[in-house]
Amino acid sequence: MKKGYLDMELLRFTTAGSVDDGKSTLIGRLLYDSKSIFEDQYAAIEETSKRRGDENINLALLTDGLKAEREQGITIDVAYRYFATPKRKFIIADTPGHIQYTRNMVTGASTANVALVLVDARKGVLEQTHRHTFIASLLGIPHIVFCINKMDLVDYSEDRFYEIQEEVEAFASKLDVQDIRFIPISALKGDNVVTKSDNMPWYGGETLLYLLETIHIGSDHNHIDCRFPVQFVIRPHSDQYHDYRGYAGRIAGGIWKPGDEVMVLPSGFSSKIKSIDTFEGPQQEVFAPMSVTITLNDEIDISRGDMLVRANNQPSVGQDIDLMICWFTDKKLVANGKYAIRHTTNEARCIIKNILYKVDINSLHRIEDDKSIGMNDIARVSIRTTKPLFFDRYKRNRITGSVILIDEGTNETVAAGMIL
Repeated sequence: MKKGYLDMELLRFTTAGSVDDGKSTLIGRLLYDSKSIFEDQYAAIEETSKRRGDENINLALLTDGLKAEREQGITIDVAYRYFATPKRKFIIADTPGHIQYTRNMVTGASTANVALVLVDARKGVLEQTHRHTFIASLLGIPHIVFCINKMDLVDYSEDRFYEIQEEVEAFASKLDVQDIRFIPISALKGDNVVTKSDNMPWYGGETLLYLLETIHIGSDHNHIDCRFPVQFVIRPHSDQYHDYRGYAGRIAGGIWKPGDEVMVLPSGFSSKIKSIDTFEGPQQEVFAPMSVTITLNDEIDISRGDMLVRANNQPSVGQDIDLMICWFTDKKLVANGKYAIRHTTNEARCIIKNILYKVDINSLHRIEDDKSIGMNDIARVSIRTTKPLFFDRYKRNRITGSVILIDEGTNETVAAGMIL
């Protein structure tokens, strides 16, 4: 049977890079060359390009949706685009390059499997290249692909490509990155984006689209530690399902089967899985990041915010937690300030006990004497929560290892945090 569209594997990727490195043009080229845009969309950007006096058709207009973005020719907000090839479905987060939009990059990249970092072949490695590589490693993005763009403007020079590659590798060696790749491209001309370039016979690797279609992402989720945060308790109260009590949520880790022994946190009670249901019907095996409803053999008092785990493999439980945070708002972080905290399906309040240091994103040095944390700053803090949370280190599990902080007065999300 042919694999249906719904069964296809989904790859999320984000683009990053300095201003004018060609991120939006690259996405436009990917969409256009993989035949993922409609003729009327193409006609509209052709018309706009002519009106603006652009020499070539400006493919960046496909993703820059805000009026201010088109006027200034920059990306400000995260733009999401969806497309599919016969092999995979894709969600692209086109994130901004400017320093003042670091927080937008953190938002767009937090769930990505792959980060595409663009480097202008003429300018080489810039401060923003360091910044985006650091954020990608901080967010635990498993695969980083450096697209050395605008190769047409350096006469497709092999020496220039390897020079940039060496410089990037020297910086990346200080970071915790699992998988790094390099591709020489021209987003404007289409070299090595969807089709192999005749201008760079010295490059023996794959095109960008082929890499995105084939890169292995099956092990990006944690399938070892079983974690199931309960989001909702389902009690239909109908004659057909008179005694049905199911626990609905999204699996955060591990592989689950009916008959498995489970333990409930925080109560510590144990039971066995009776059945696992999804929208498609009963399942014999499920894993992250599927959304499922689990029923148990025993009647246990379970509510939203509780977590099902294995008795011999439990997460850390605690109220004193160390975080790396990216601060999202103009209002500075207040030492000893109180914030609401959300972690998986759990909600609590917390106090900022200590600001340990701020990170200089360019040099990766710790700034310990400046404790003033403002918008787009990345810092290490320790917090205390009003009730215990069940968590793993972010490096081990991106779902159970992340939190957001909320200003209770305005209900604004003020920070994203990675648990250390």
